[in-house]
Amino acid sequence: MQLFSTFETTELLEMAISTIEKQGIPKESIFAVPLDNRKEGRKIFDTLHLSDGTSLIDIGMGLATALSVIGASIGFKLSWGPIYWGLIGAFVGFMIGFAIRLFIELVVKKNKRVFKGKISEIILIVECEESQAGLIEDILWSHLALGVAKVK
Repeated sequence: MQLFSTFETTELLEMAISTIEKQGIPKESIFAVPLDNRKEGRKIFDTLHLSDGTSLIDIGMGLATALSVIGASIGFKLSWGPIYWGLIGAFVGFMIGFAIRLFIELVVKKNKRVFKGKISEIILIVECEESQAGLIEDILWSHLALGVAKVK
């Protein structure tokens, strides 16, 4: 039986491995694979098939609505009329909101988008007898494994 588990790179992983070895599992039956970090940064603009859940137009739409109402109200007194000034207000509001959101994503949240500083996880594979699987699983969970799976 094989047990797969994921760990963060900490001393708890090494403690789990040594505890498993003390239970009679040989070193040849324990395999640890570190995952590589992502090299390139995340993209700001989403594609049709991939979205990170961050919207760049949410502030722009709110400001477009607010400034179009203000522009239409003031437009009754201006020469072009309320419709043109409402559209101008909507366009200006959208562009201001989009610029604010783009600034927030590029400057303020820059560190969230970069994966280089994050510690990669490690996949630990333990080959054992079916009778030892419950004990090994308890050891992995007690040493703060992020996830554990069993395969017969």
